[in-house]
Amino acid sequence: MKHRFALGLLLAVRLASAQTLDIAQAREIDLDGLRGLGPATTRQILQERDRMPFRDWQDLMQRSPGIGPKKAAQLSAQGLRVQGRPYPDSPQR
Repeated sequence: MKHRFALGLLLAVRLASAQTLDIAQAREIDLDGLRGLGPATTRQILQERDRMPFRDWQDLMQRSPGIGPKKAAQLSAQGLRVQGRPYPDSPQR
C-alpha cells in the first residue's frame, strides 16, 4: 500500500512538472521553481510585468537582465510561455 502511494505521488509530481506556465499568470513561487531563475531575477520579472505585460519573448529578454536566448530556451523547455508561446528556438514540450 505504501509503495502505491509513493508511486502515485511521484506520478503526480511528474505530471505537474510537465505543465506549461504563462508568464502573465506566474506567481513568485512558480517562477522560483524554474531552474535558472533566482529570487532577484524573479522579482525583476514580476516588477516589469506589473509595470506592463510582456508582449513576447524579445520583450521579456530586453526587460529582464540575465535572460538571453540560451536562458529563454532553457526556461521554455521547462514549460514557461510568453503570450502562450514557447521560445522560438526551443523544442516544443
